[in-house]
Amino acid sequence: MKVFKFGGASINNAERIKNISGILKSYQDEKILVVISAMGKTTNALEKVVEAFYKGEKEEALQLFENVKQVHLNLANELLKQPVNQINDFFTEVEWLLHDKPVKDPDYYYDQIVCAGELLSSSIVSAFLHSEKIKNIWIDVRDIVRTDDNFRDANVDLGFTQNKINEIIIPAFDTTNIVVTQGFIGSTDENESTTLGREGSDYTAALFANMMNAESLTIWKDVEGVMNADPKEFGDAKFINALSYDEVIEMAYYGAQVIHPKTIKPLQNKNIPLYVRCFLNPDAEGTIISNKNVHQLPPIIVLKQNQVLINLNSKDFSFVGEKPMSRLYEIFAELKIKPNLTQNAAISILICMDDHHEKIEKLALKASEIFDVQMEKNLTLLTIRHYNTNIINKLSKDKTIVLEQKTKDTIQMLMKRLDQSKTY
Repeated sequence: MKVFKFGGASINNAERIKNISGILKSYQDEKILVVISAMGKTTNALEKVVEAFYKGEKEEALQLFENVKQVHLNLANELLKQPVNQINDFFTEVEWLLHDKPVKDPDYYYDQIVCAGELLSSSIVSAFLHSEKIKNIWIDVRDIVRTDDNFRDANVDLGFTQNKINEIIIPAFDTTNIVVTQGFIGSTDENESTTLGREGSDYTAALFANMMNAESLTIWKDVEGVMNADPKEFGDAKFINALSYDEVIEMAYYGAQVIHPKTIKPLQNKNIPLYVRCFLNPDAEGTIISNKNVHQLPPIIVLKQNQVLINLNSKDFSFVGEKPMSRLYEIFAELKIKPNLTQNAAISILICMDDHHEKIEKLALKASEIFDVQMEKNLTLLTIRHYNTNIINKLSKDKTIVLEQKTKDTIQMLMKRLDQSKTY
């Protein structure tokens, strides 16, 4: 049993979906669970639908969704020359909602609308595989993955989900070698759709691999494998053929986008290897991530743009002790904020985080009850694992270092005016 996850880039046009067929045909004697993401930029497009809907701009929301519909209808027609009837049900689900007025939290509507992306893409892929004589069963993952109602970042009920896998997914392989389902989404016990956080498809695939005791999980991407830096930012990024679970957890913690932060734990717990391979070159071995330690890694570089530094100072010159710190972390939890970097001094706290305007304003307002608040925006956070003096000097040359933290393995520098075209 293997688990394959195909991301949005691997299914964003007809040719790439045909490529999936070719990959699966090369594994025709093996049982494979296929986890599909939303195609291309569909999630971003659906987010705009949510935004318009919640602003009360019904006609704009409907038109934006019509654009999403046409992209999928055109893709289905190009691949199959006939309609995929199943996708009409998902169109209807969203359109009914868009004709109502929003009365719940925006995160609720986000999940009800955005989940359509995975349902549409997986239905089209499943239908195309059938047309290519690749027998498969399509399963709505919302019938399998039970979550709480923490919309946009739902937590999975592992026991319920395991039972559903045993009840529905595993028996499906008695009649087919291929089961197609979705990543990123689930549902509550009241059948309300939920999402697991951005890039949550990797996490879904890892949960399935764990609960089905899979031989391996393969994530198919449009790159050779894991690189030591984003090749879009650094022209001479280097391919890494092997990494340990520990290293990938650290990379994810600091913001590397290759693997979702929650993905590794289910795999590590059962020692299931993770392969990151290129769907454009399926014969290449890609990167293997396992429990084996890997030595002499190159510097691993993570850039996070659009950062804000929040300076919280004691109002009465008293030490920042346990009570104000406890309240600050309560505020983080209330607002679902995850700082990228924090630094404490005697009477102040520095917090670096992504510049999400609404959350920043709420944090500043709540924190102003106990601190004087100052902000600095338009910053970039540079993280280097396995750094050396040369790489630090090259990437920080002519930059203003606003804040720096360093350990034996990792250095983080919050900087102004980082030249994004620079290579190392």
